[in-house]
Amino acid sequence: MAVDELDTRILRLLLEQPRTSVREYARTLGVARGTLQARLDRLERDGVITGTGPSLSPAALGHPVLAFVHIEVTQGHLDDVGDALAAVPEIVEAFSITGGGDLLARVVGRDNAHLEDVIQKLISLPGVVRTRTEVALRERVPYRLLPLVESVGRAVRA
Repeated sequence: MAVDELDTRILRLLLEQPRTSVREYARTLGVARGTLQARLDRLERDGVITGTGPSLSPAALGHPVLAFVHIEVTQGHLDDVGDALAAVPEIVEAFSITGGGDLLARVVGRDNAHLEDVIQKLISLPGVVRTRTEVALRERVPYRLLPLVESVGRAVRA
């Protein structure tokens, strides 16, 4: 999907001021509200905008421990294990991967003991051969998309 300069400006505003109204975005950008709404609808339809909900902090919800768990799966059981992972609330996301393992899960815990309990639960899932866990010490680059949006916008202008 091609993103033009106006789309880039819209995305920047959405990231920087997520709680602003469509009317205010249109005023800030100097475009008609209908134009802005049509752009937003297209960006959603094309999968560029995937959600509008709040960003939540697992740490503030009482789960400050973050780990990345590599999960090796018995051949032919990837979908089953993936479905089972979705039932574990402490798994905040999981991906099929290449390299050292079949799945990579981002897991949160209340403390190290709780994290161990979650990992033991994962190990006991049918189809899981082994896990390897890496505990995050400190976030160095928070999840962000604005630099990517700005890079895409520069490429469009070039």
